[in-house]
Amino acid sequence: MAAIIEPIQEASSPLTVSSTLDGVSLDALPVLRPNCPKGDAPWIIQKFGGTSVGKFAVEIARDVVSTHCTTNKIAIVCSARSGSTKALGTTNLLLRAASEAIQRPSKTSLGSATPVTSGIFGRIPVSTPGTPGANTPRARSHSSPRSSSPLFGLTPASPPQGESEGSFNVTVDLIKSEHFTAARAVIKNEAILEELEAEVERDCEWLRNFLSAAQIVDEISPRSRDSIIGLGEKLGCKVMTAVLRDQGIDAEYVSLEDVVPASDDINSGEGSLGQAFYDGVAEAVGARILQCGSRVAVVTGFFGPVPGSLLRQVGRGYTDLLSALLAVGVRASELQIWKEVDGIFTADPRKVVTARLIPVISPEEAAELTYYGSEVVHPFTMEQVTRRKIPIRIKNVNNPLGGGTLIHPDPEKQAAARPPMSDTPGRTGGRPGFSEPISASSLTLEGLGIASDAAHRQKRLPTAVTIKERIVVLNVNSNRKSVSHGFLARIFGTLDRYGVVVDLISTSEVHVSMAIEDGLGGRVIDRLVTDLHQLGTVSMVRDMAILSLVGKQMRNMIGISGRMFTTLAQGNVNIEMISQGASEINISCVIKGSDAVKALNLIHQSCLQIKPEGEKGRVGPWFF
Repeated sequence: MAAIIEPIQEASSPLTVSSTLDGVSLDALPVLRPNCPKGDAPWIIQKFGGTSVGKFAVEIARDVVSTHCTTNKIAIVCSARSGSTKALGTTNLLLRAASEAIQRPSKTSLGSATPVTSGIFGRIPVSTPGTPGANTPRARSHSSPRSSSPLFGLTPASPPQGESEGSFNVTVDLIKSEHFTAARAVIKNEAILEELEAEVERDCEWLRNFLSAAQIVDEISPRSRDSIIGLGEKLGCKVMTAVLRDQGIDAEYVSLEDVVPASDDINSGEGSLGQAFYDGVAEAVGARILQCGSRVAVVTGFFGPVPGSLLRQVGRGYTDLLSALLAVGVRASELQIWKEVDGIFTADPRKVVTARLIPVISPEEAAELTYYGSEVVHPFTMEQVTRRKIPIRIKNVNNPLGGGTLIHPDPEKQAAARPPMSDTPGRTGGRPGFSEPISASSLTLEGLGIASDAAHRQKRLPTAVTIKERIVVLNVNSNRKSVSHGFLARIFGTLDRYGVVVDLISTSEVHVSMAIEDGLGGRVIDRLVTDLHQLGTVSMVRDMAILSLVGKQMRNMIGISGRMFTTLAQGNVNIEMISQGASEINISCVIKGSDAVKALNLIHQSCLQIKPEGEKGRVGPWFF
């Protein structure tokens, strides 16, 4: 008989449970402590990546959510969990299964994989016990069309099980076993564990049957691929909900696969979605989460089919986008992106030992760092929340008491919270480049000990330096004496046909140099170069890197470009090309990939560290 958990009526009321769960007494379920009061408590949206969900689920529940939910309303958004290796990550396995479903099997693979019997219309496969999809330990049969789940709500029951031809069955079983193993490692309560495993079993059987249907029609549409990939977020959120319940936190699993209103152009692939569409999703998502009351909402990053396909319109970063839309929908006081680093640094602390944590940064600076190699937050995701004046905080799952980095859209609060630069690198636990914890309350004018902003302006410095490696430089020199006005148009038309994104470009009347990421594959880039040869002479330089100096305050910083390029010259670093936009927030150049780490350290020492009075910007001989 289905179990029923009565909702909590008052903050002091104990959780009451009635009935049993397929013979398992629900008296074994932990008593859930009440979460924050409904009232006017502010909302905080917390987004956790796949690595955090895969490795630190208990820490998230115990050290992060448990702490914040006493004073705030909390909704968490989870990516698909990572696996024991990158190849075993849930999203990678789902993509592999989708690819396997539409691969034509070889004749040898059809030999004796499945017993067959003679029928009227030929050989008919016969399902046998023990094949992938058969009952596994802890899995249970369901006789009714729908079953009730106290943790996850109504779920379709498993269809009749059997194996269809295709190697995707092995991959589906691998997805199931990975989640079973992870669940058993972190969940102690048997009743919660058994219910979670039943949910994973049902979801994997849905996937198996979905792929079997795709195999029959020999096609997976963009909308179908969205649904397949979206299963990863569902499984990750169900694991996280169970962990929160196991830790005594009242959590509710929320699937958003039906939150986008159906429309006639749901399969249209033309054009990009306008801001009005995303505003509508934010409103719908916010309305759904508000129904959770004081419970911690565990929300899937997948928000269902959208016009033109979610993967095509947004890409695999749609979980970050959903967390931003959710923050807008509930008018959150803050969006928190939890990673495995303390925040954004002045340089990669793995490569520059003197790198410092940046406590406050502008959205424009964060966007530039994202474009040029630093994994921060996608600019479009940032735009959704910063246009509503909602700050974003980057925090570390392994250091939840640290202040992290605040991406604040308000220039006045940026200036007030930005401390004067120090020449001392931050450290945590003896690791260079990781700062001491900074409490959120200290990010104020008084807390940082800043009497006025005048002193800080006198010591104005760039914000960060970053490097983007594995770059290819393409040089196109026109072979025409008189260059037509369509020269650039034809170049970019050729790049568009191959889906090439240009990171940097430098042009003259007859010469164009472009820096692109080296990820096209040998055959594709050879065809691209062949097509560009129709426009002129083409040369290609591989194994390059883009070095970018970023800082919003550089606009009025006289001499910073000269200092940057003089430093590189002193370090014997040759510059292939230079680019600086009209905004003057970013100065970039292309250098050899073998010089990347040396150049990063040189520029950090020369341009991002305050020198004692009277000392000129010399660079240490230890780089040469």
